[in-house]
Amino acid sequence: MDKLTVEYLDVSLVEFDYFNVARQMRVLQWHALSQQNWPDQFPDKSQVKFQVAHNNQGVFLHFAVEEEFIKAQYVRPNESVWEDSCVEFFISFDKGVNYYNLEFNVAGTGLIGYGPKIKADRARLRQEVITSVMTATSIVSQQNNKRWSMLMYIPTAVFVHSHLPHLSGLSAQANFYKCGDGLPNPHFLSWNAIDWPKPNFHLPEFFGDIVFQ
Repeated sequence: MDKLTVEYLDVSLVEFDYFNVARQMRVLQWHALSQQNWPDQFPDKSQVKFQVAHNNQGVFLHFAVEEEFIKAQYVRPNESVWEDSCVEFFISFDKGVNYYNLEFNVAGTGLIGYGPKIKADRARLRQEVITSVMTATSIVSQQNNKRWSMLMYIPTAVFVHSHLPHLSGLSAQANFYKCGDGLPNPHFLSWNAIDWPKPNFHLPEFFGDIVFQ
């Protein structure tokens, strides 16, 4: 897959206004989560796309989702949000040696971890760091599907194990996901393809290249 450019967005956040930020992101490209990596096991056809940008002090992520079911069971940081209707962003600033996994359900409940892909060596970030990520969600219910979008702002201070005075000019490795392990129709969609026999997002070798404008 081609390198993804994270465009610069000249937005200074006095308050996090979903409609204001989404309006300013309208000019940005949408990217599809088109990789249905395990279609025989999980044939769900949920439609998901995202936009990504930055303002040097943080990352904007805008997901648009159309799926049959919506679930938001978990309400406290670092709970099992991947079992809900969940969007995720994994990013590494050291070529995949270590990476952050940011996972947020439709209600804005988050989980963030850091470390290498060996599970025993990874650790969850503190609650106050996780809740510094700002989220806003819009939901539209129709006959057979639910459409929802989530806008997230991730301050660079969230990346507590990385020295990031600014984002412009940085290169990184990342992947973007949509899952719902506990939904009636589990699915595991990604931006960059994952060549693995069973669902697993914690594989930095399948991250794609991104560059911050």
